[in-house]
Amino acid sequence: MWIYVPPKPKVPEKLKIETTQKAAELVEKVLKPMHVKPPPRNMQFNYVVDIYTKWYRHYFYFCSKYRCPSPDAFSPFFEHKFARMEYLGRTKRFNLSFMRHTGEWIEIYPDLSLDKCLAAIKDDPYFQP
Repeated sequence: MWIYVPPKPKVPEKLKIETTQKAAELVEKVLKPMHVKPPPRNMQFNYVVDIYTKWYRHYFYFCSKYRCPSPDAFSPFFEHKFARMEYLGRTKRFNLSFMRHTGEWIEIYPDLSLDKCLAAIKDDPYFQP
């Protein structure tokens, strides 16, 4: 049986710029100082070297870049997306999800404003790089 699924809304450019600027401030002032540390002495384990954001279609992601210092590593770095804001088509409203250890996105905060999403990412323990 076929059903109609409406297309996902396009994010206005003005909202993209505002979201990117506010998220960059959160990353630089809170997330990086909290999670990006100097390399550990034991160079066997992965560690966070960068935190950044990016848009993909109507999703806004918070990502962490990990360094793999082990000589047995497949790659020297890898990316891990730890938070996702899905634009809903209404002014500055998003669904906020975190990446579960199984690789599945779990939506825990539906229909939030931009500022409430950023506050949740800052304070909620689900959103750890």
